[in-house]
Amino acid sequence: MTTKPLDAAVLPQRAVPAGEPAQATRVTIRGTAKTTRRLTVPRSVRRAAGPVGLVLLWFLTSATGVLPESVLASPVDVVRQAVDLTKNGELPSAIAASGRRAGIGFLIGATVALALSLLAGLFRLGEDVIDSSMGMFRAIPWVGLIPLFIVWFGIEETPKIALVALGVTYPLYFNIYGGIRSTDAGLVEAARMMGLGRLGLIRYVILPSALPGALVGLRYALSTAWLALVFAEQINADAGLGYLMSNAQQYFRTDIIVLCLAVYALLGLACDFAVRILSRRLLTWRANFEGDA
Repeated sequence: MTTKPLDAAVLPQRAVPAGEPAQATRVTIRGTAKTTRRLTVPRSVRRAAGPVGLVLLWFLTSATGVLPESVLASPVDVVRQAVDLTKNGELPSAIAASGRRAGIGFLIGATVALALSLLAGLFRLGEDVIDSSMGMFRAIPWVGLIPLFIVWFGIEETPKIALVALGVTYPLYFNIYGGIRSTDAGLVEAARMMGLGRLGLIRYVILPSALPGALVGLRYALSTAWLALVFAEQINADAGLGYLMSNAQQYFRTDIIVLCLAVYALLGLACDFAVRILSRRLLTWRANFEGDA
């Protein structure tokens, strides 16, 4: 029986008694593992596959007549309307007006949420006074406050901005407050033993621990800001994406309605992408599980 030569390893020689001729045997092991190169699809392509597939399905159902134009305009009509409204300046001015309202409302809501969450998270008295009230007000649908805001602030810009600010406040408050209260007590005790005062403890231990939760709250708050703006711009708006949608609704222009909804979605997606980049920059010190390949 013949034995195939084995590659990449040498077996130790056996002990040879005195007087017997030495016969060194070299045995090699031939590698049998084959390296297979896997074809991987870039993550950007995989992420775009879902939206592109939906748009393609939408186009096919519209082109074949399965989805009539009276129900939903075709993507070709939506794109054509986007080009026309961009050329005459209506779409850019509407985006600017909506962005201004969302930006001002977000800044007001974020400031209020940050102040309340720091007071409630850092001090027990603040928790007793603020947290239960925030939990109670969160149960009230903020969209249902539109009639009350109209009574309080009229029908100009103030109720629209106030509605956006209210929608932003809750997700930011609860995520920052939860992040502060989830700080490891062992880290706090170790920092105190090292001589850190209250300000140093807040700056170097508590706030970094609360940062992941705050960034999650920021993502929710930005998406809620655009959602609140959809409702807010139905309040006697004379400019903005909601104004375009209201006019299109009167004339059953589904192409303009879908275009405005797509712009809302793209603006929200851009904000979410910006927060993702910010999270990667600010949380480089934190090891995260990013899913199996």
